[in-house]
Amino acid sequence: MHHIELYVSDLKASAQFWEWFLGELGYTEFQKWDSGISWKKDGIYIVLVQTEERFLKPEYHRCRVGLNHLAFHAVSRGQVDEMTEKLLARGCRVLYRDLHPYAGGSTHYAVYTEDPDRIKVELAAPASDL
Repeated sequence: MHHIELYVSDLKASAQFWEWFLGELGYTEFQKWDSGISWKKDGIYIVLVQTEERFLKPEYHRCRVGLNHLAFHAVSRGQVDEMTEKLLARGCRVLYRDLHPYAGGSTHYAVYTEDPDRIKVELAAPASDL
């Protein structure tokens, strides 16, 4: 993977979420310009770009054709648990609460949330931790 570029409906709101989330995973700011920002780790960078007004409708939905979610590696189950608590403390929605942390199945330990555009974000523990 070289980079992932997401067009967002509100750059400021999305940047707040992603700056915090990616910072927790060790990403650092890479580039910044009037209509975008990126963060980088291990040679891979994630870019947010403000969507032009004329392209804002229809809104994003992960069940339509296209991106469903982004999944990140956690270093341990403990990091998944810590991230869960931090997400809740920030008022972020933790998806599938009734199945958490096994919403992906009994051998998949993860937390799922959404960014401001409702793009699903997953943080999954390494298989060796299970």
